[in-house]
Amino acid sequence: MPDSPTVRLAVLVDADNISPSHSAAILAELARYGVPTVKRAYGDWTTQQLTGWKSELGRHAIQPIQQFANTVGKNSTDSALIIDAMDLLYSGNLDAFAIVSSDSDFTRLATRLRESGKTVYGLGRRRTPAALQSAVDKFIFLEVLQEEGAEPTEDEPTDDSVDALPELRPILEGAIRSTAQDDGWSLLGMIGSYLGKAHASFDPRHYGYSRLIQLAKDQDYLEVDHQEGSQPRVRLRPQRTSKKSAAKKTAAKKG
Repeated sequence: MPDSPTVRLAVLVDADNISPSHSAAILAELARYGVPTVKRAYGDWTTQQLTGWKSELGRHAIQPIQQFANTVGKNSTDSALIIDAMDLLYSGNLDAFAIVSSDSDFTRLATRLRESGKTVYGLGRRRTPAALQSAVDKFIFLEVLQEEGAEPTEDEPTDDSVDALPELRPILEGAIRSTAQDDGWSLLGMIGSYLGKAHASFDPRHYGYSRLIQLAKDQDYLEVDHQEGSQPRVRLRPQRTSKKSAAKKTAAKKG
């Protein structure tokens, strides 16, 4: 579940790695989790590569952090972002961090921030290595945030270049079994909390649903009970036993 809007959030963007076409959607998504108090984008702004970002900086009040590429083949932008993140951590004025990058080099930074008790969100493309996806509290795919009908930019891969989404049924069944009460029912809120902790990149939108309850209702192996004035409940649909198999079980017990 999204955090309170009073949460102070630092948004740190690896501009060398992320297309500016996502900037508005990124900030709109993060507004669900807190107030983007610090907004910084890192890169070598003297290069043509970041030209598209320059108009987005002013539009969204994002502070550009200049980092010259002193050595060919070395990404000094990563170092600048990491150093800034640690400075912000020690300032003690922030509750959460959002690392906007598909680069697994930020994996250790994410775990370090979480070790200090900070909530960490990751935003990147679906090809982001699993290590970074698992290192944050929640990972959000930029493809989900992309405006309908928009085409991927040249620096972004198409769906053919990424792994398929994890199979949905084992994820949901595991979450229900782990949170079910004695009667087999599990509160939808508890399922959502479990999924957020066990699968950092899980999001109903990846599977074409805007909300978890809509996704659950559309699965034929689940039952959803949502009475007016009560919290939605979900359970695994009981498997029907045919008369023939029931007779076999009875005969086996008698034998």
